[in-house]
Amino acid sequence: MASNFIDYVKINVRSGHGGSGSSHFRREKHVPKGGPDGGDGGRGGHVVLRGNSQHWTLLHLKYQKHIFAKDGKGGEGGRRSGLQGEDAIIDVPLGTIVKDPETGEVLAEVTKNGEEVILLKGGRGGLGNTNFKSSTNQAPHYAQPGEIGEDMWVVLELKVLADVGLVGFPNAGKSTLLSVMSAATPEIADYPFTTLTPNLGVVAYRNFKSFIMADIPGIIEGAAEGKGLGTRFLRHIERNSILLFLVPASVENIEEEYLILLNELKQYNPALLDKERILAVSKMDLVISEEDKDRILKQIPENLPYVLISSAMQQGLTELKDLLWTTLQNAQPPVEKPTEDVEQLESDSE
Repeated sequence: MASNFIDYVKINVRSGHGGSGSSHFRREKHVPKGGPDGGDGGRGGHVVLRGNSQHWTLLHLKYQKHIFAKDGKGGEGGRRSGLQGEDAIIDVPLGTIVKDPETGEVLAEVTKNGEEVILLKGGRGGLGNTNFKSSTNQAPHYAQPGEIGEDMWVVLELKVLADVGLVGFPNAGKSTLLSVMSAATPEIADYPFTTLTPNLGVVAYRNFKSFIMADIPGIIEGAAEGKGLGTRFLRHIERNSILLFLVPASVENIEEEYLILLNELKQYNPALLDKERILAVSKMDLVISEEDKDRILKQIPENLPYVLISSAMQQGLTELKDLLWTTLQNAQPPVEKPTEDVEQLESDSE
């Protein structure tokens, strides 16, 4: 079954043409030499992006490849201006960015509910002949045509907005942790790559506070070169305030697993290393002996905040929430990747 989580679409947008000005003269029985009275043409419609918190994906745009604003109407006699063209409003989820598909240049982004960004301006309406009359030219027989609207293909990319991003290898327990800390119901199964799309959950905290946690599909070594799910979903980590690395207690070397994950993020975007990082050693319910626990503690990198947890037994989750909340209060704003390559998804964009 195809997933409804769509975070990349390529669409054609066009703003409206401006209406032509009118070249008209007043003609009434008792008004000799009425003079020019042609009205101005109406402005063409803009193409506007609008943030909508009720949208979570770009699915509604997947099969709507062409979005055109309306043209402005022409002016009329009696100095009547033409109607402005209706704007084309494109509702997008928060965290959507717009790129030029040829250069990868970021043209706009929407991060707030109700925020409106004009992507393409409509053509200006032409001036009617009444604007050109003067003492030396009292009967101009010409008016301006309207300006032509803009037309271009753009790429829309969604980067999930979340406070905490879960980073880990497949089967590290990310989905299970999200399900026990929030009301989210991600798919959970005992095989790799169970999570194929990002999942969001609202984590309740003390005194009616809360924060948003995102479960990102599992990363494997070589993801930056396209292995596994590649870098397709790594863009969502860029919008997270802090990164929570999940490493299961059953691995041979926790520090080595953590450094592999860190290196994949560095290969994708070095700016991600500036984010606050926390390590959660998951599946501690599988650790029975004190010797194994001591081995795990010795493998944790120095100066890295950590918590030992068990999602199945719901152990250490309160301490994890406390650490996440404290870190969030001191976290720097999310950083953007300096230069990004536009993904080539020809099957979706043609």
